Amino acid sequence: MANRKTAKKPARRKAAKKHGRRAASTDRTPRRWPIRLLLFVLGAGLGLLGPWVVYLDREASVRFAERQWTQASRLYARPLELHVGRAIAPADLELELNAAGVTENEPLLPGRWRKRGSRYTIALPEVRFADGIQPPVTLRVLLDDGAVADLSDADGRALDLARLPPAELGSLLPMDDRDRTLVPIAEFPTLLVAGVQAVEDRQFRHHHGVDPRAILRAALRNILSRDIVQGGSTITQQLVKNLFLTSEQTLVRKFNEAIMAISLEARFSKAEILEAYLNDVYLGQDGNQAIHGFGRAAEHYFGLPVRALSTDQIALLVGMVRGASWYHPTRNPERARARRDLVLTVFRDTGLIDEAEYERARTRELGADVRDLAPSRAHPAFIDLVRRQLRADYREADLRVQGLKIFTTLSPSAQHHAERALAQGLAEVEREAGVLQGAIVLAQPDSGEVRALVGDRQVRRTGFNRALDARRQVGSILKPFVYLLALAEPERWTLVTPVEDAPLSVPQAGKPDWTPRNYDGESHGTVPLLDALARSYNQATVRVGLAVGIERLFILLQQLGVEPGGERHPSALLGAVDLSPLQVAQLYQALAAGGYSTPLRAITDVVDPADGAVGRYPMRLRPIRERDALALLDFALEDAVTRGTGRSLAGQLTQPAARRTTIRGKTGTTNDRRDAWFAGFTERWLAVVWVGRDDNRPAGVSGATSALPIWARLFDDLPHAPTARQWPDTLEWFWIDWPQPLLAEEDCAAARAVPFAAGSQPTDYSDCVRRGFFDRLRGD
Repeated sequence: MANRKTAKKPARRKAAKKHGRRAASTDRTPRRWPIRLLLFVLGAGLGLLGPWVVYLDREASVRFAERQWTQASRLYARPLELHVGRAIAPADLELELNAAGVTENEPLLPGRWRKRGSRYTIALPEVRFADGIQPPVTLRVLLDDGAVADLSDADGRALDLARLPPAELGSLLPMDDRDRTLVPIAEFPTLLVAGVQAVEDRQFRHHHGVDPRAILRAALRNILSRDIVQGGSTITQQLVKNLFLTSEQTLVRKFNEAIMAISLEARFSKAEILEAYLNDVYLGQDGNQAIHGFGRAAEHYFGLPVRALSTDQIALLVGMVRGASWYHPTRNPERARARRDLVLTVFRDTGLIDEAEYERARTRELGADVRDLAPSRAHPAFIDLVRRQLRADYREADLRVQGLKIFTTLSPSAQHHAERALAQGLAEVEREAGVLQGAIVLAQPDSGEVRALVGDRQVRRTGFNRALDARRQVGSILKPFVYLLALAEPERWTLVTPVEDAPLSVPQAGKPDWTPRNYDGESHGTVPLLDALARSYNQATVRVGLAVGIERLFILLQQLGVEPGGERHPSALLGAVDLSPLQVAQLYQALAAGGYSTPLRAITDVVDPADGAVGRYPMRLRPIRERDALALLDFALEDAVTRGTGRSLAGQLTQPAARRTTIRGKTGTTNDRRDAWFAGFTERWLAVVWVGRDDNRPAGVSGATSALPIWARLFDDLPHAPTARQWPDTLEWFWIDWPQPLLAEEDCAAARAVPFAAGSQPTDYSDCVRRGFFDRLRGD
């Protein structure tokens, strides 16, 4: 029994163990299958996500390494040069300063100016010109009687020359319409670099692309606020989103962003990532141009290079990172100021600035320093000329990607005067409001540099550029070139050569005879050549033109840089030639420059982003052979504005300096009074004005009553420094018994001093000479 019992126990134990293991196995099965499922899901997830993570890692690293920042090519006006004796009105100096982004404000920080009486103190930041860098300087400029009377630096040292920063005119947009100015990280202000990290990502130097604590902190605040009030993105994540992703708020996008941020941190230095961020962060909009990076934002909002920003300006831009539109300093100034002050508080609390600087920065005004302009739309006609001249030398893709600095010839103050003169002048001369249109080209004749160009009475309107594309008949404005050809033959023609102003008929092959008529419908008999030009007699001009040859006139126009085109019709002698205002200005440039022809230009230098010269646009002077003839024509064109068709000009000038200046010019009026022209010049200025209708219908205009008053309005506003005229040594002066081609003496009643090419003067004497001779004998 005992043995049997003993024998059965092991069997029961085995059975118990067997059943126990089965029971235990049965108990553990419900707890083990979720783990297996989780492992399966994780394995499947890694299998699926692994390739995606690898793809994101590769995309982030490759695209960041191969990124090519697109940077607009930027256009600048000519820098204003100041020196003692420089003619400039106070209003013009202030306009030039403001156009250059140098504003009137206190305290006198870089990029600001102040005025005390007639003395200006101008604090300039470092400026990059086409030929190098001008270090920061504070100028003291004294103006007196419309000119610079004294020029010195802050320490009172006299300066021979100082240049103001060139005004920014606009840009040639990159392909993606993102406008930026690339700045190396070493050139950013230390406060800006540290301040961005203090406000946007304090753990930037310690995390590896993602900051878990920041994510948890942001999530907690968003849950408590029941809204998205804080983000946990690092600077690296923000950069990834800007460069590679969209702004949609989804978990997938955040996952991609995190993976790519970690990838960048693993392969690139913190400095490289931070430099990219500072150059790419979105900071506003200028029309259709998106402003990216602190370099461009500093120029746009303050007109300063980023390295010249003050503490309060840095705080404003750093604050705008959170929302450039929401904190826009001109559209939402109160909101922007509050945000700026909050950033200043962060700067103080993190030890970036001390309490004194914090208080100073908080008290500074916000709006006075903000530059919310759209310069690219300010002078569309002139920028159109720049674009056309650039296309001759550069590919369009180069202009839009390379970030060139294009220095132009535009004078902001002269452009302002030209725009105002055209708009106000047309309003005064037109009979029907809004019907007339016009154009102005203003240049400096010696250099051929275009200082102002207006192609529409609505100066900011883009589209048809009348200064370049309105090819209209020029009328009498072409006559001086007929007379230039005649005066180039001194053995045949002089200023006193008699010309018959009487009816004539010009035969034409297969057409009726051409019978030109004078503007006033009258014939004036025999007149001196000088009067025929000054009084613009058509019949006399045709006789002179037929004598010198129509073909020679067209060859001369081509030599002066203008292709007139069209048929060599005799009516071309009276201006039946279609030219644009710019082409007319090109013709007159040689006359105004004393016989040195040079192409009119709107560009002086093109510089690449590294400040290396890419191209220069130097003057190309070509002397005209007919130097004596040009001087004689110069005398005749002065007569045209004192005794001829432009004699009303003197009465329309009010500025003393303008009235003292010797002006030469010619009016032009076409058939049915469709087009009105005036071209006038001095040693310093050349301006051409056209007035007419776009539909080419009769407009009731004339050169003397429509175009000349606009020219006078413009000329009256320009700075002038009258200079003594230099006549060629080869000219000889004689007294003439006007209007007869006879030699006279000074005391003859009609005596007039007239220049002649050597040996071409009359040989016969007037009776007044003999009478004077016998009167003197009796007196003895």
